[in-house]
Amino acid sequence: MRRKGKSKLKPYALTVGIALVVGMLLRTYVVQGYRIPSRSMEDTLMEGDFLLVYKLAYHFSEPMVNDVIVFDYPFNTSKHIIKRIIATEGQIVEIVNKKLYVDGEAAERRFPSKHIDYQVFPAEYSNRDNFGPFEVPKGQYFVLGDNRDNSQDSREWGFLERKYIKGKAFLLYFSWDPDPLAPKWSSPYITSFFEILFYDLVHFPWCTRWERIGTVIH
Repeated sequence: MRRKGKSKLKPYALTVGIALVVGMLLRTYVVQGYRIPSRSMEDTLMEGDFLLVYKLAYHFSEPMVNDVIVFDYPFNTSKHIIKRIIATEGQIVEIVNKKLYVDGEAAERRFPSKHIDYQVFPAEYSNRDNFGPFEVPKGQYFVLGDNRDNSQDSREWGFLERKYIKGKAFLLYFSWDPDPLAPKWSSPYITSFFEILFYDLVHFPWCTRWERIGTVIH
């Protein structure tokens, strides 16, 4: 009887093992989930959005202008960042009083964007509102956040090398509206765990941005 019991368990164990291996391979080489921790890509991506990134997107083709990409931060590769490609190698980028120009032509309307600060900083003070003109070097990209006045991007830390790009964002699979009054992790952590769990369960219907789930990212 024991032998029969073990033999019945083998197919289930094999199925679970195969599923785990396939899941790990998909996550490593094909698709991976990311959470948006900031407002730098509003209104395309909101803080609390959960998205899928296609990691094979650029194995067979090159990144293109207007792609929303996830990449390793060049100065700390353990940190992942998401921005929009505005220009590729050989193109001339310039920002004059918040207005974007690519190759000498007004380009602000080509890309989703918004400004939340009426102030215009001179180039001597900040690259946020006045930048360039600069030519994008070979094998590199100029990237910006859609929320122009609240984004750390190529204006601050420079052009992005191809090797840092991890994949292309393509779909929102969940979205949670953060609440500043929600319980936070603190000691003792076991108490915080149950407080956060209870809060999330109770507020799930209201904090979930149902209308954003399934949105294709452009």
